[in-house]
Amino acid sequence: MPNTSFEKLAFVASSRRSAKEALEELVSIYGNVDAADADAIIPLGGDGFMLETLRRYLPLVTRGLPVYGMNKGTVGFLMNAFDIDGLKERVSNATETHVHPLKMKAEAAGGTFTDIAFNEVSVFRQSQQAAHIRVSVDGKERLERLVSDGVMLSTPVGSTAYNLSAHGPVIPLGADILALTPISAFRPRRWRGALLSGQAKVRFDVLNPSKRPVSASADNSEIQNLISIEIEQDMNTTLTLLFDADHGLAEKILQEQFAT
Repeated sequence: MPNTSFEKLAFVASSRRSAKEALEELVSIYGNVDAADADAIIPLGGDGFMLETLRRYLPLVTRGLPVYGMNKGTVGFLMNAFDIDGLKERVSNATETHVHPLKMKAEAAGGTFTDIAFNEVSVFRQSQQAAHIRVSVDGKERLERLVSDGVMLSTPVGSTAYNLSAHGPVIPLGADILALTPISAFRPRRWRGALLSGQAKVRFDVLNPSKRPVSASADNSEIQNLISIEIEQDMNTTLTLLFDADHGLAEKILQEQFAT
């Protein structure tokens, strides 16, 4: 790893009581520095808080500041096990995982919006009416009309999150692949999604948005009254996540493929 010593740690905690208590205990032992001066950021919480932390410190993280999360939440798929002892040594010996987020450009009733997502970009029906969505890949129409609750594009990291709940495929971490997965598809009924190149550019166009309104979500950031959205992987943006050597993210994703 580029850093062989992690002496300056920046701890941040979610609003959970257990996370706040862990923060106080860790700071009393290891101290706490501003993220701009840190060797690593240590989020304490669950996967949702990890995504919030990556967004909050994105300028620092994209310049190489690594993130070593510890689980004080519900799922903790993106986190390491919580342990107070020997933290600096654990971080120093952790393995690096490099991930690229998705970037999106959305046209909505309120204007044009850009955002990034580390797990997935998804679109959902906004009313009781099913969404009608045209799906294009690399400028070519692939589905003239998808009738469903929605559709999503997910990264390998995100393939074990909402994508998996929607019966999408689990993607190995090193694969240069994105998962395109419908959410409760009604027509075409047998379409179960597609595996796309990591360089694919995907576009969703909302058909009849006034009658069948649709919202878009980039992880936990939402846009209402969508008209169209373009999504691709941002290969120019790299984030470094740290994991204990015996519980790396690639191994976690592999284990999900054999879960029973």
